[in-house]
Amino acid sequence: MTEPGTRRGIVLGGGGVLGAAWMIGALQALSEKEDWDPREAAALVGTSAGSVLAGLLGSGIAVDTLVNHQRGVPGPGDPQIDFDPDTASGGPLPPRPQIRLGSTALLARAARNPRRMPPLAILSGLAPRGRGNLDGIGELIRAANPDRDWPSHPATWIVTMDYETGKRVAFGRPGAPPATLAEAVMASCSIPGWYAPTVIGGRPYVDGGTCSPTSLDLLDGFGLDEVIVLAPMVSFDYDEPQSVVGRLERRFRRAMTKRVLHEAGKVRRHGTTVTILGPGREDLEAIGVNLMDHTRRLQVFETSLRTSAAALAGGASTLPAA
Repeated sequence: MTEPGTRRGIVLGGGGVLGAAWMIGALQALSEKEDWDPREAAALVGTSAGSVLAGLLGSGIAVDTLVNHQRGVPGPGDPQIDFDPDTASGGPLPPRPQIRLGSTALLARAARNPRRMPPLAILSGLAPRGRGNLDGIGELIRAANPDRDWPSHPATWIVTMDYETGKRVAFGRPGAPPATLAEAVMASCSIPGWYAPTVIGGRPYVDGGTCSPTSLDLLDGFGLDEVIVLAPMVSFDYDEPQSVVGRLERRFRRAMTKRVLHEAGKVRRHGTTVTILGPGREDLEAIGVNLMDHTRRLQVFETSLRTSAAALAGGASTLPAA
């Protein structure tokens, strides 16, 4: 149980439809184990799918409501959420993209300074310009904030990447450009090659996961006692997929895990405890290889409720607090 006065932050990483389902299960397990409401976090950092959840938590939507919505059974007193997680993202495969590079400006900048930009960010510029739209996500976030452009939570940060410069931009953080929460979340979910970039203030922005799967390091020096990281792209216990695609995904996942561990080291140097929770072997078997495959959503969610509780109790799917 969290000690009174503890300043705790939550970082919610990218991971598509299935990553969101897994994180909702993990949030429920966390709130039950700690007898603590994640809406009370001193900081909420969200990337891609995690930006949707960070935005909703920052807007006052309870974890119980998110859980009920995953099950399709609203509880008494739950606010109306007119959102279908199985269709709002457009399906398990992207629409046919445009025949043009995603960002020639980004590629030109990368050519001048290739070592100053994450490899995934550079690859995002090579991806063809996507055609998908995220209007359903925007409508969800606007419905959660009917009377304001940004949630009342004082530190709700939504991570994106400027698609021309390759720079990470956390909307809501001091010094970030102005944006509405709906704009920021749509930008954070704009996977290059899948969705069209989201234009904010005349500039195109895309998925913050092109810079980092979590952007945990944004909390370096923020003065927190503890940070809980829920990271669908991070694993410490793996399955053994037989397909070539599955093996490539797990190799990519190991690289993302290494990146997040590096970020955790930055935050821990200031005395902040960091606990990272990611999908374990059983979760990965439920997820498969396509994080946008909504047919697996409920299975992934229900599995996470159980495995996340076990991991938080000291199982193999979590990096112990240190």
